[in-house]
Amino acid sequence: MELACSLCSSLRFSSHQYNAASRYRKLSASPSCNAASSYRNLSASPSCNAANLVLKFSNNKKTLLYRNYYRNTPIQACSQVGTTGSDPVLDKFSQFKDAFWRFLRPHTIRGTALGSLSLVTRALIENPNLIKWSLVLKAFSGLIALICGNGYIVGINQIYDIGIDKVNKPYLPIAAGDLSVQSAWFLVLLFAVAGLLIVGMNFGPFITSLFCLGLFLGTIYSVPPFRLKRFAVIAFLIIATVRGFLLNYGVYYATRAALGLSFEWRFQISTLATKLGVRNIAFLGSGLLLTNYIGAVVAAIYMPQAFRSSLMIPVHVILALCLVFQAWLLERANYTKEAISGYYRFIWNLFYAEYIVFPFI
Repeated sequence: MELACSLCSSLRFSSHQYNAASRYRKLSASPSCNAASSYRNLSASPSCNAANLVLKFSNNKKTLLYRNYYRNTPIQACSQVGTTGSDPVLDKFSQFKDAFWRFLRPHTIRGTALGSLSLVTRALIENPNLIKWSLVLKAFSGLIALICGNGYIVGINQIYDIGIDKVNKPYLPIAAGDLSVQSAWFLVLLFAVAGLLIVGMNFGPFITSLFCLGLFLGTIYSVPPFRLKRFAVIAFLIIATVRGFLLNYGVYYATRAALGLSFEWRFQISTLATKLGVRNIAFLGSGLLLTNYIGAVVAAIYMPQAFRSSLMIPVHVILALCLVFQAWLLERANYTKEAISGYYRFIWNLFYAEYIVFPFI
């Protein structure tokens, strides 16, 4: 109401204001005077335009706030649709590029890419005499295949979660209306086919079967009538299998195979990044992750021949202290939405940190 009243009152002209509007109209002959043209259009029907503006503002306010927060870029008033000299083709391409990037869920790509890089680096450090430049292209193709698989899983989840995402994640492209369901289906099928072709042509039948298993688990996680994400324990096992076992085992196996080596099981500490949002589950998840860090310190003490204690112990002590501090902040904030989001991002950072130090411990 305040916005509408303000607009209506600002559109009542005195004779002096009318002369000013006339001067604006004269200036509108220049291409750079779009503001005066918009001012004249508003003055033609003040009550109608004010009502339409209020309606559009109220309908789009939530989506715009989420979308601009997610893009992490300021709103530029001068880039509105219809600006003189704008290219419709470039505008559509830019909009699709932004929607496509949000559709891929960038934070999951970072985890996949960093995890793959860490495992490949570990295998290369163990066998520096086998490093060849020809392996770079193969490693890059493997990363593209993993991103395609990741895009299929997160994409098909968005297709079947439109109603939920309109409430909880309105910045996602399908929920926001920036990407049609038909386009989303085209993208997920493209991701699946491209990933399978890359893996099949470069990494052999065993890794291809693991890739197909990952796609299958991602499908039954989201798609009815299975939709196993409804069941907390099963959903957790699927995520742990795909993100934990299939990614780590598959990438490490493929790297050693590319080097002409057989796979070897090794001692390794796997982090558990789980958060469901309620107080007791947050405590349980933090406790399990803290136990992992304590186990890493104990393992470094009692198995110095397997681990580099001088690095493994201080790193995991620091990560454990940071985890305790973040859990305390979450409790102090009384589990507000902002605090939970911050804690969730912190758990992902712990996940990244573990992959960063893994090649060197």
